[in-house]
Amino acid sequence: MQFPSTMRRTTALIAATFPLLLLLGACTGPAVEEQDAALDQAQQAAAAVATPEATTAPPVGSCDASQVQGLVGQPYTDAMQSPAKDDAGASDVRVIKPDQPVTMEFIGERLNIEIDENGVISGVRCG
Repeated sequence: MQFPSTMRRTTALIAATFPLLLLLGACTGPAVEEQDAALDQAQQAAAAVATPEATTAPPVGSCDASQVQGLVGQPYTDAMQSPAKDDAGASDVRVIKPDQPVTMEFIGERLNIEIDENGVISGVRCG
């Protein structure tokens, strides 16, 4: 008994696609529970790395160093501190000499007066 040619083609097509369907069925992803667990782990790791210090800007202070830029290039004297502090609207003044170690914290109300090796003011900035 012979099958009509259309039926033979259909049977051949089904026979050819069956292994493909089996392979596609085997390609399932991880279970939903595994995906949720991986997502939870990733979120916990991200939260552990994100610190408030890294995500927030430094506090804004009342110091305005632009008001005392005229001091740059002048010889430094201790008598300059009080008027410079007042002019900049700062609450504190820090004098930084060459090669002097300084802390890196930002204090927005502090005026920094930087002095070079000749005792001349080389820069003024807040922080």
